Amino acid sequence: MIVANNGTLPPSFSDTPKEHPKARPVTPDVFPVISVVTPAYNEEKNISLFYERTAAVFAELPFLCEIVFVDDGSRDGTAGEIARLKNQPHTRVKFLQLSRNFGKEVAVTAGLHEASGDAVIILDVDLQHPPEIIPQFIAKWSSGADVVIGVRKQHNHEGVIKSWGSKLFYRIMNRISEVDIVPHSTDFRLLDRQVIDEFKKFTERSRITRGLIDWLGFNRDYIYFKADERQHGVASYNLQKLFRLAFHSITSHSLFPLKLAGYLGVVLTLAAGALGLFVIFENYVFNDAMGLQISNVMMLAIFTVFLIGIILMCLGLIAMYIAAIHAEVSNRPLYVLRRGRPGAKPTVEEMGQEPLS
Repeated sequence: MIVANNGTLPPSFSDTPKEHPKARPVTPDVFPVISVVTPAYNEEKNISLFYERTAAVFAELPFLCEIVFVDDGSRDGTAGEIARLKNQPHTRVKFLQLSRNFGKEVAVTAGLHEASGDAVIILDVDLQHPPEIIPQFIAKWSSGADVVIGVRKQHNHEGVIKSWGSKLFYRIMNRISEVDIVPHSTDFRLLDRQVIDEFKKFTERSRITRGLIDWLGFNRDYIYFKADERQHGVASYNLQKLFRLAFHSITSHSLFPLKLAGYLGVVLTLAAGALGLFVIFENYVFNDAMGLQISNVMMLAIFTVFLIGIILMCLGLIAMYIAAIHAEVSNRPLYVLRRGRPGAKPTVEEMGQEPLS
């Protein structure tokens, strides 16, 4: 929260403290700070355009804007483009440069750790997430939402494989995950300061940022938007990386894959056991009354399947212990408290903005 020098306009960031207390109602001399975290990898041509469009949005809002660029080991002139944006009078530009390409999830995490605003917006630098709808996110936040999630309505240029893969992924995740995930939800989301404080407690190394945020809970709301076309360059996420991301999402937020062998073992053991009993009674008690003429090879196969089921059940038992170890190593909090936010934040009308359709 920043106090204005003249009581009317947001001050320069030159006198801004690094840490900001909890957001309070906007008055003529108090301005909340909104941080925008954006990871960048080989996005040299998008940096300036992203900054111009984002700064133009905040120029119409009673908020100070802090943009945290995270260069995820770019090999082009991304770092130089970001460096040129420093020392802006009404927009603080922070620049984090990772020593190599650690991946988007780690880059976003670094940005969230560095952001100091009363709320933080995660935004892609390729402008597929339009900055012009930021006021809608802030309006939801003002109304009491702790997490505001951007949900993509449609993407006309999405390939068939990617489209069907996305539908399958969300269907599987909502069946086996501990938390419900809205299909086509994106990383474009606003997080209240208390959500960021809780997120920073996570120590998991193999992480999916949006999955961890969903796990935290809190009051949430949604903004549905149409994704724009990428302005310049090509997406760094190919099908292989998307598949890896989906696999990590499933294994990080559900223990079902770990228990799958045990479940399969129970099914095989019960099925083979029931069939084995039937064969014993049919062949040796009723002397093949049904005339099935079950061979010794078939009985051996049934017995083998029964033993395989026993082995899989044992693996499932071991998996239960591994699941307990996984839970301890993940070191997630036992519970998360939601603190009441003092005062009401500004509404869209108070900000002088019309809701965007």
